[in-house]
Amino acid sequence: MAFYKKMKQKGDNKWHPRAVNVAGTATTDEVAQRLSMLSTVSRGDTYAVLANLGKVLADLMSDGRSVRLMGIGTFYLTCRSEGNGVDTPEEVSPRQITSTQVRFIPEYRRDHQRKVVDRTLVSPDLEWLDVDKV
Repeated sequence: MAFYKKMKQKGDNKWHPRAVNVAGTATTDEVAQRLSMLSTVSRGDTYAVLANLGKVLADLMSDGRSVRLMGIGTFYLTCRSEGNGVDTPEEVSPRQITSTQVRFIPEYRRDHQRKVVDRTLVSPDLEWLDVDKV
């Protein structure tokens, strides 16, 4: 189950639910253990793959590629150049980039009417509970 708390939003000054984490962060060890229980791969082997995943993703994205992991989603890089615009296309350079970010799009499936019907990282049985009532 997932948890939310009630928060007043600055923009419209109204109350809205906001997702909150109530338990500690899951570690690589825990993910490796759970993955090994779902497969024929040992926890140690799974851990080794997970430990190297970040470097592999970074290398692939540094090569100008997005990375799609089946059942998870797509990772890609974006950049910003806040306040450093130039007047002509010829003046544009990488020195203008002020930050680089990794973006993520969860994998999803659409029906024949192009409506999203399934997201792999969102359980279809997800139940939201008010954290203040738990």
